[in-house]
Amino acid sequence: MADRYLHVTATAPGRFLARRLGLPQPVTLRRRSPENPGLDGPLLHLAAGASVHTGTLAGVLARIGAQGPGGPAAVVLDATAVASPAALAEVHGALHPVVRSVRTSGRIVVLGAPLSEADHHQAAAQQALEGFVRSLAKEVGRGITVNLVRLTAVPPAESTLRFLLSPASAYVDGQVVDVADVPCDAPDDWARPLAGRTALVTGAARGIGAAVAATLARDGARVVCLDVPGAEADLVRTADRIGGATALPLDITAPDAADRIAAAAPDGLDALIHNAGITRDRRLANMPAERWSSVVAVNLTAVLDTTDALLKAGAVRRGGAIVATASIAGIAGNTGQTNYAASKAGIIGLVRSLAPRAAADHGVTVNAVAPGFIETRMTAAVPFLIREAGRRMNSLSQGGLPVDVAETTAWLANPASRPVNGQVVRVCGQSLLGA
Repeated sequence: MADRYLHVTATAPGRFLARRLGLPQPVTLRRRSPENPGLDGPLLHLAAGASVHTGTLAGVLARIGAQGPGGPAAVVLDATAVASPAALAEVHGALHPVVRSVRTSGRIVVLGAPLSEADHHQAAAQQALEGFVRSLAKEVGRGITVNLVRLTAVPPAESTLRFLLSPASAYVDGQVVDVADVPCDAPDDWARPLAGRTALVTGAARGIGAAVAATLARDGARVVCLDVPGAEADLVRTADRIGGATALPLDITAPDAADRIAAAAPDGLDALIHNAGITRDRRLANMPAERWSSVVAVNLTAVLDTTDALLKAGAVRRGGAIVATASIAGIAGNTGQTNYAASKAGIIGLVRSLAPRAAADHGVTVNAVAPGFIETRMTAAVPFLIREAGRRMNSLSQGGLPVDVAETTAWLANPASRPVNGQVVRVCGQSLLGA
């Protein structure tokens, strides 16, 4: 459903009225497209303190590239050397003069260091960066996003920096991403990092799943699209529209689901995307057992069972990625969704527990995306006032699109993102709900 308020406030009279009434003033976000693959202006590299990463970071940012006159399209502040509260003044001193000059739909990325277990002053200063970033993300407006990346080395973070400094991350705001010092190879072509790789996407017939499948295919993957047999017609249309994709009608809760998935990808999977999910909303006092159990079965139990079976069988190849779909409901809860929120919180527990073991035992990363209010057929059916609240109650004052979840999933599925593991990344425009 079209966001009419967004269209109205894009006009001069609409902007004037919204400003006079103190209403949200969203801007149309600049998303990735063939015409807009990257930043549309210069990238400004700043530092707070004497960082050991200056030279290496400059080289990475030069490869990412940004050209053009005028104010910066992105600002990268290296604050990895900040080790005391007094040094936080350099964060203020670096960004204060430039923050107003960042272009509409621009990017601000702050680089931090892992929190020291031996130096509580450093840990306090570095944790302070998180509060700073989350607050600045709520202040800047104009479609600008602000995120924090914690790292110990710059090269493993190149995939993450490319994502956060691009239109692909339009709806990822106020987030903290930890990047480990894990070796990884850059793809031959950053525009097609999944070339020669195979991905399976569950719930791919329509909506977010279809967008994920199309985005992975754009990045070069051979995609297997999975959905329930009742959605086979839509599933086949999605696979045909993508081109080169395979439709696999299958109930993910079936006892033989993992075996059939492995058979559909006999050479193994490089990306396993758990997107399938259902809702059966009702307050707990009015919720029959079937509504509870069906949601948990699809959203959580099937994810656990198929993941375990495919990893045990070696069907997810070394260097591969598992990306599951959580939700801000699993982080913050939601009225009438005790079953759904429980299942999505369970996904977060799965990721945090399995990620280190999957990396060590199978060479596979495990991460999750946690969407907020995304414009889909499901949210279009939400009552008007609740829908408008969902759209406006975030720092970007609008709902996200399925492609926003898809782009984030593609970044996590990129083999160059191997240093990102055990993360739950919210795709919510920095929703006011939850952490």
